[in-house]
Amino acid sequence: MANAPAQQRHKTTSTALAQKKSTKATPARAPRSKKIPLKDFFRKPDRTAYQLSPDGKWIAFLKPYKRRMNVFVQPARGGRAKQLTAETERDIAEFFWKGNDRVIYAKDFNGDENFHFFAAQTDGERVRDLTPFQNVRAMLIDDLEESETDMLIALNKRNPELFDAYRLNIVTGDLWLEAENPGGVTEWMTDHNGVIRLALATDGVNTRLLYRDDKHSPFSPVLTTSFRETLSPLFFTFDNKFLYAASNLGRDKTAIVTFNPKTAREEEVLFQHPDVDVYGLSYSKKRKVLTAISFTTWKRERIFLDEETEEIFTRLQRRLPKVEIVLTSETKNEEAFIVRTYSDRSLGAYYLYDKARDRLSKLSDVSPWLNESALSEMKPIQYTSRDGLVIHGYLTLPKGVTPKKLPVVVNPHGGPWARDSWGFNPEVQFLANRGYAVLQPNYRGSTGYGRKFWESSFKQWGKAMQDDLTDGVKWLIQEGIADPTRVGIYGGSYGGYATLAGLAFTPDLYACGVDYVGVSNLFTFMKTIPPYWKPYLEMMYEMVGNPETDNELLQSASPVFHVNKITAPLFVAQGAKDPRVNIDESNQIVQALKSRGIEVPYLVKENEGHGFHNEENQFEFYRAMEKFLAKHLLKKK
Repeated sequence: MANAPAQQRHKTTSTALAQKKSTKATPARAPRSKKIPLKDFFRKPDRTAYQLSPDGKWIAFLKPYKRRMNVFVQPARGGRAKQLTAETERDIAEFFWKGNDRVIYAKDFNGDENFHFFAAQTDGERVRDLTPFQNVRAMLIDDLEESETDMLIALNKRNPELFDAYRLNIVTGDLWLEAENPGGVTEWMTDHNGVIRLALATDGVNTRLLYRDDKHSPFSPVLTTSFRETLSPLFFTFDNKFLYAASNLGRDKTAIVTFNPKTAREEEVLFQHPDVDVYGLSYSKKRKVLTAISFTTWKRERIFLDEETEEIFTRLQRRLPKVEIVLTSETKNEEAFIVRTYSDRSLGAYYLYDKARDRLSKLSDVSPWLNESALSEMKPIQYTSRDGLVIHGYLTLPKGVTPKKLPVVVNPHGGPWARDSWGFNPEVQFLANRGYAVLQPNYRGSTGYGRKFWESSFKQWGKAMQDDLTDGVKWLIQEGIADPTRVGIYGGSYGGYATLAGLAFTPDLYACGVDYVGVSNLFTFMKTIPPYWKPYLEMMYEMVGNPETDNELLQSASPVFHVNKITAPLFVAQGAKDPRVNIDESNQIVQALKSRGIEVPYLVKENEGHGFHNEENQFEFYRAMEKFLAKHLLKKK
């Protein structure tokens, strides 16, 4: 549950007047956009997710086949593409090259998130399920790119709550137990030689860093931290002695450090930012040098550590101005790269870059049917909460409309310990095209703003976290942007919970709400989490509340117990196979409202999980949401 020389930090506007100026549109210069067909926002891209084979001879990509995203390959020097997979029930979730003639991909079943790994060969041989175990989830530890046949994966087939490490032969399908989970291990990590040297284990509240010198030595605990602290190993130093890590030990904002696993001490702080957390560190596998540090203020930014990498990005930026650039794949010799562009109004395009020839060739646009000039800009904003916290976020206004007394959709992100970032969001662009201003607040608890900001969300579901959304609406009303009688709220997962909480706890604020796979009852939510989340349960109790000791808190924060306060219309959508937010969460709120004689539009899809992924289901959901919002928000009252 997403580059030029070191850039100056972008600053968000800090006064109401500056915000007002930055978000106003001028109708004379920007004619109101025509209504874009709904399917154009949500249809599958014709081609996406390009990846180069290690030798650079092939390019793999995802392309629709019978409405599902499947893997195709084409010669890098040009030629016809051929289809490798023929999945028809679910999109392929992810894939990667294993050697030069085989692609490994993952898929689940009806949204259950029990992903299996499959192998498909470029010569057209049959596709093989490498992890054919029922109700078992497979995760990648290391693709072991130096091995032609082996990769390291994690499976919870011995115990559904624990993931053991296995070596998998992708040719024979043989599995060998590489490391048995002693209990609580949630992550395994290899060194640059592909040896598992590190493990992270939790008792639900505290995290232990386990380390060993080599594959023959036992793991030993070297550091124990509270879950409130962060020491996230990124990768080993190139001599395999130390670790590069993201750490907030002894500081509020997470920094990139060098960490000594033998002494459990930070050796050096490579980079820290005064305002935001820093997690991203990249490197060259071939040259064994660090290349760039990345972080997000209101946009993604980079600090380059390597002249060669900086020169590549400088060349690319000259040819591709006014867009963001990401290198998504490279050959083993690092002479050819896949380049992806994007912006807030475009999913961008893919290019093949030949470094030696300095040649950039376009592979395809991701969504050429969308006209960037007809879409809306995503602007950074900030406002102050009632208790003095600065809340950052984004505001997208309908194009060509004076930002006065507009219908508004508040769109809180899921997580809740995640964040919204600048970039293309099809939901936001769809809503803006339909005439709504869209507010995306990074409410307290959103990640990236430091430990104190994150901790301020603990046991605040439906409380101060919800107040942050309310204060954002009030800010929009004070600025004159929002029509106070036409404010709706829509979100998925935690955003769905926030929708229900908004309607229940601030019934006069919202004219309607759309709850998408959202939590309604914090007691039942805690009881139905997936088994592999059990190691985190004690942490969840501290962050959300303990059903045994915080009964009153959870009762007061669960919208299902306050349906008598809900007066605004509600639309609910749910995947029947959702492993994270059980369908009972949606069933409960719908039944509770129906028992009061209130009809609730309720869309359930039997072949979906946590969110709708199949294209036809997405179309149906957004079509229903469009009609629902139009009915309750577009007419002035």
